[in-house]
Amino acid sequence: MELSRLKEYARLIAGKGINVEKDEEVWIGAQATNVEFVRLVVEECYKLGAKKVKVNFYDDKIDRYTFQYMTVGNLCKVPEYTVSEYRYMAKHLPSRLWISGEDPDSLKGISQRKLIKRSISFGKKLKPLRDKTDGKYKWCIAAAPSLEWAKKVFPNLSDEEAVEALWEAILLTSRANGDAIENWNQHNADIIEHRKKLDALDLQYLEYKASNGTDFKVELIKGCTWGGGVELTDKKKEFNPNIPSEEVFTSPKAGSCDGIVYASKPLSYNGQLIDGFSIRFENGKVAEVKAKKNQKLLEEMVKLDEGASMLGEVALVPYDSPIRESGILFYDTLFDENAACHLAIGAGFKELLPDGPELTTEQAKERGINDSMTHVDFMIGTKDMEIVGTSFDGKKTVIFKDGNWAI
Repeated sequence: MELSRLKEYARLIAGKGINVEKDEEVWIGAQATNVEFVRLVVEECYKLGAKKVKVNFYDDKIDRYTFQYMTVGNLCKVPEYTVSEYRYMAKHLPSRLWISGEDPDSLKGISQRKLIKRSISFGKKLKPLRDKTDGKYKWCIAAAPSLEWAKKVFPNLSDEEAVEALWEAILLTSRANGDAIENWNQHNADIIEHRKKLDALDLQYLEYKASNGTDFKVELIKGCTWGGGVELTDKKKEFNPNIPSEEVFTSPKAGSCDGIVYASKPLSYNGQLIDGFSIRFENGKVAEVKAKKNQKLLEEMVKLDEGASMLGEVALVPYDSPIRESGILFYDTLFDENAACHLAIGAGFKELLPDGPELTTEQAKERGINDSMTHVDFMIGTKDMEIVGTSFDGKKTVIFKDGNWAI
């Protein structure tokens, strides 16, 4: 990939993604295989005035060895240095960037019992500290290819060709060709326009229907706004949390939805692919799941904790999105969720409430925001999906028609 194009992408991530400001601290997490690209991002952060950039590198194979050889007991022990790191984050609120590039199959075959038990143990210990930072710091998730990920997406290409093809797909769907920051200024304006229209409709319910069998109704929270594209911290600092992003989303009322939804794309979860699945909700909670592939894993996913059986997000994505039109299954939720309308089980976004960042987790729950240690997006959008909204005063509006925006 041409160095000039990678530099432009790095400029986008630092300048628009986390929107680095003078004298702020930046923390970056990335795969060790992407060190050369990370260097470009670090330089951009410093050029924008960062006082310190800390980078943590990870390696898929080392992570696999960790889960393969450590005992469950040792895996579930949360080191004090990890707790101290989270305390530091809660106090100093560094901007955080994750450059995704994991091998989708890195944990394939690893005991799900180990993965789930560790997730529960770390979640219980660290969640109170995470909750303190909700809505108070800038963050962004972007991506850079690893060879393993590239070969998963393009198995019929040579190693070099696969990596190059994945770079091209990332830059295209991230709107990073040409003047990337100007591209995002225009893209954010379009997303914000849809957010404003949805906020003005004052919707109480959304009803989804599609020919694949999806027939679903979900209740929304009075006063909960719609997010997407550029976001704001509690101090009104701008950032773009996902690059790429096509969604406009909100948090529904926890425990208030009914019906069935059918997945329109496979879900990559814990190193395995869940495919051909449906989820049926009754009285706001998952009542039944079915999957042609990895049903047991899907069942475990919705039982991780009490909140894992309820929705934390509804997201609207047009069928004609660049990611869907690429025809690529990325095996990475950052991309695949932006190919279609989706839902997410697990934690909601209290920052979408007008006073959200100031609320405790319990106060947000009382207002209807779901609470959980997990947040898993799954895609349900189709070419013929129709979504009808009903406002709090009873007026009905067609929001999506034939898979795309109708407002």
